[in-house]
Amino acid sequence: MTTITTIAQLEALYGQPGETSLVKELDRIIPEYAALIEASPFVALATAGPEGLDCSPRGDLPGFVRIHDERTLMLPDRRGNNRADSLKNVVRDGRVGLLFLIPGSGTTLRVNGRATLSVDPELCASFAVDGKPARSVMVVSVDAVYFQCARAIVRSDLWNAEKHVDPKSLPTPGHILAITSREKIDGEAYDAEWPERAKATMW
Repeated sequence: MTTITTIAQLEALYGQPGETSLVKELDRIIPEYAALIEASPFVALATAGPEGLDCSPRGDLPGFVRIHDERTLMLPDRRGNNRADSLKNVVRDGRVGLLFLIPGSGTTLRVNGRATLSVDPELCASFAVDGKPARSVMVVSVDAVYFQCARAIVRSDLWNAEKHVDPKSLPTPGHILAITSREKIDGEAYDAEWPERAKATMW
C-alpha cells in the first residue's frame, strides 16, 4: 500500500485550493452565515481530549444554536446518556469543530473555534424548552466559519426520502446492547421501553 506521508506529496496530488475555497472563510459570522445557522436543527460537534477525538450529534429545534454576536455562538446541552464525552473534552481542550446540516439543503456550514462551558442559571434558563432549562451551555468563540459545497450531500442523495433506509432492516439499539453486554441487558425490553422513556426525557 502506498501512503502519503508529507504535505508536499498531498499538494502534488490535489493541487492548490481555488479562490472560492479561500475567500469564503471568515473569522466572524456574517448575516448570510447566520441564516444557515438559524435554519439548522442539527449539528455534528467535534472535540479533542487526552483520550482522543470525539464527534457527537446535537439536534434540537431549528436555530437552537444561538448567535450571541458575530464571533460567539451558544449551544445548549440537553438530557442524554451522561457519558459527557464532548463536554469532558471541552473542559480539558477547548478546541471544537461544528458542522451544521439543513434538511433539504446541500449547503453545510463549518465553524471552528474554542469553547467553554457555562452553568449560569439565567443563561441555562434562557434556553428552556417545555420549562426545562439547558443542563449547560457551550460558549464558542469563533475562529473560522465557512460554507461547504454541496458535493457530499448530492453524492449521498441524503435528503431523498425514496432512498431512506428502512429502520427495520438495521440492528436495533436493544439488540446491540444485548450483544455487547453478553445478554446482561434485555434488548427487547430496552427497545420496547425506549420511545416512552425518550418522550419523557427529551428536554
